[in-house]
Amino acid sequence: MIIAFSVTPLGVGEAVAEPVARAVRVVRESGLPNSTDAMFTTIEGEWDEVMDVVKRAVDAVAEVAPRVSLVLKADLRQGVDDAMTSKVESLERHLAAPED
Repeated sequence: MIIAFSVTPLGVGEAVAEPVARAVRVVRESGLPNSTDAMFTTIEGEWDEVMDVVKRAVDAVAEVAPRVSLVLKADLRQGVDDAMTSKVESLERHLAAPED
């Protein structure tokens, strides 16, 4: 499964990079395939391991923020491994192909 999630610390002012970095650090240290962009962190693995990482990331932010917002989107597809890479590779192949 792939999960894209965003953890937003609330009540800490406008500068949220340090609290968000705490969440991203948890994800990166998990050893699971992941990527982070300006809006979401994406992580891939089995349900229990991915959800555990999301919970620990939220908990890491909650240590320094009085309130935490979590947005989560999941792609649950049985029998598919390495979907984070294969989905992007497929998209890039289509982009490289001449339009009809």
